[in-house]
Amino acid sequence: MVQATEKQRSFPKPVFTDSEAGALEFPSSKSRSYNYFKPAKLRATTYEDVTFDVQPDPERHLTQGWIYGFADGPGGYPKEWTRLVCSDWHQWRDPNEEWEQTIYRRNSATVRQISLNLENAKRAEAYVHWTPTWVRFIERNLGAWMHAENGLGLHVFTAVQRSAPTNMINNAVAVAAAHKLRFAQDLALFNLDLSESDIGFDGSAHKAVWQSEPTWQGVRENVELLTAAGDWAEALFATNIVYESLVGALFRSDLMMQVSARNGDYITPTIVGTGENDYNRDSGASRTLFALLTRDAEHGDANKAVLGEWLAHWVPISLNAARQLQPIWSQPHEKVVTFAQSMETAKERLRIVLSDLDVDIPKELKND
Repeated sequence: MVQATEKQRSFPKPVFTDSEAGALEFPSSKSRSYNYFKPAKLRATTYEDVTFDVQPDPERHLTQGWIYGFADGPGGYPKEWTRLVCSDWHQWRDPNEEWEQTIYRRNSATVRQISLNLENAKRAEAYVHWTPTWVRFIERNLGAWMHAENGLGLHVFTAVQRSAPTNMINNAVAVAAAHKLRFAQDLALFNLDLSESDIGFDGSAHKAVWQSEPTWQGVRENVELLTAAGDWAEALFATNIVYESLVGALFRSDLMMQVSARNGDYITPTIVGTGENDYNRDSGASRTLFALLTRDAEHGDANKAVLGEWLAHWVPISLNAARQLQPIWSQPHEKVVTFAQSMETAKERLRIVLSDLDVDIPKELKND
């Protein structure tokens, strides 16, 4: 009797190619909670989870190179878009940890606060107690400042917010753009409220002041030159480090926040204060970024040299803009601080920042 043989079936055998991308080991590769990045602390924050590696980088994961690029050749985020060099751009984290949810929450809370202040001011008829001198001061100068904030938000930060090589940096710049645009809108709504009040407020005066008033042409020139900066890091440095220290905080903090209450105005400081708080947060983010670059073990000295060149160009421009504003310090009826005091405070503010970055102080900022 012939024994039946068992029929052998043929199955395709899996072939493990050990592809390059799949074989790489990343932080947390063997962990159940997997990350493609190394968290700044023991565990990844929600900010890191939703922001890190959203923007692809061939040097980290895409071994085939950029999956898209520009028609003239460069990949999606060329590092040549700035003269500054970093050993690892991905080291930087936003100290404010801003992401979509926090942006909406903070800005909605700010808008709610300002809306309540304006409603209370109208209900209490607070504006009727303003002197004619203060009415003219606000309609001309705070109205003109609205153009500066809008210009920086729309034509500087919005323009460069996708230029950096990591999404961490670009996200922080986008937040700065949102802050500037929201603050400019706050000032516009304040201007509208004052125009509708019975105090003789000219809501259109700010246009002529911004376009032709000699006192404001230095600020206007400074802002317009910033919009033309082609290097994204230069635009960020010249705006958030130089201009904001010497001009922005000079006007907002060293003038408006100081003199408003003495002139019977408790509304303006609550609005201007939100813009100053935004600047402090955005400035802190910029300072940590440039500190990373100046302390880079390989490229730190070269980066300091580049920042020195940028300071030599932008500090005189911003100082000129600040000095042209001097006449408005004498316009309020009640004067709390002199321009010389405010200017020295602004210079010291920038000196402190540059010292933290270990960058040489320009001669224009040194005490005589």
